[in-house]
Amino acid sequence: MSSNNPRYQQFIDFFGTPQQEVQHFFSPGRVNLMGEHVDYNGGQVLPIAIPQGIAATVAWNDSRIIRIRSMQGEGELVIDLSDEGYGKRSEHWQNYPLGVIYTLWKRQQNLKNHLRILDAGCDILLDSNLPAESGLSSSAALEMLIAFVIFSRNYAQKLKDIPSIRVTLALLCQKAENNFVGVQSGIMDQFAVAMGQHNNAILLDCQTLKFQYVPFQSRKYTLLILNSNKPRQLTESKYNERKSECDQALAILQQQYPHIKNLCEAQLVELDAIPFDILYRRAYHVVTENQRTVAAAKALVENDWLRLGELFNESQFSLRDMYEVTGFELDMLVELAQQLEGCIGARMTGAGFGGCAIALVETDKVTDFKITLALQYQKLVQLPLSIYEATAENGVDTVA
Repeated sequence: MSSNNPRYQQFIDFFGTPQQEVQHFFSPGRVNLMGEHVDYNGGQVLPIAIPQGIAATVAWNDSRIIRIRSMQGEGELVIDLSDEGYGKRSEHWQNYPLGVIYTLWKRQQNLKNHLRILDAGCDILLDSNLPAESGLSSSAALEMLIAFVIFSRNYAQKLKDIPSIRVTLALLCQKAENNFVGVQSGIMDQFAVAMGQHNNAILLDCQTLKFQYVPFQSRKYTLLILNSNKPRQLTESKYNERKSECDQALAILQQQYPHIKNLCEAQLVELDAIPFDILYRRAYHVVTENQRTVAAAKALVENDWLRLGELFNESQFSLRDMYEVTGFELDMLVELAQQLEGCIGARMTGAGFGGCAIALVETDKVTDFKITLALQYQKLVQLPLSIYEATAENGVDTVA
């Protein structure tokens, strides 16, 4: 019963001895190298899946009950597949798997059971080393994990043989986050978790879902994730407000330029049609950030890491001054990192309003960089700093 995995005994402690063999899964978080707040504006992004993520230990049974517990979260999510009790739960983390299961249930109903998606109960134990509310997409990792687990029961081989099914699950999970959880996010996070590839970033067109893998591997430079430990909650932040501002800017542009279908299609000169300063600045960031994403992918293809570092810095200034999604802690963290020896570029990553930054650092200077930055940040901000080394990894999958 997969007893070699150390999480097997933890599973028994939570749920008791399973009826059937236990399976193990892992879903990574993601870091976006470039293209912040571009995905819901139809532009291009450049994420990687990272080593940190969420593991699931799963055992199916003959009931119609799904039970989900987390070693990091309070409470137990219990879903009876025989009824339609899909109201939101008080424990916030539970609404992500609940939203995915509800969306799968609706899809199954619409297809009149042509797909056997939710046809058995199971117990799922989650264990995460991905800090929540940090901008590393723990929500998308959890959503994709649950979707992958449930779909793999009857369609495991299809998940391996047909990559487009992973894209379908990513879209389904985005729908769950938009419509059930209430965060109007784009497709980037779920797509990166679904389609991540070892030693590669993903250059993704969020409008068409066309993508290509771009090499991301260097011995000379190391990517560091800098967790400000300033929590962020997107449904309680100004994330949805920023999306609304972009929608308003697009509506104004379309009055004069009806050919523009999304904000990233606009040219800088066309932004002069926006009379409101705040909407202009939001649109200016989106358009230039989209350009930086294309330039960042080109830099990686050409192995021009110094150019990539420059683009990190340019992106940070735009996110701080034009899009205004950084905040005191992220501003201080990035400024401190940019000034340290060996750092060739740093920027916030994710939605902002707290969470994480990333820095490109010369590999032989990483140790000194970590020590100095942690001390300076703690002294200035009065918060501890968590630092993780990041590489580009594969997307959600089963684990032996």
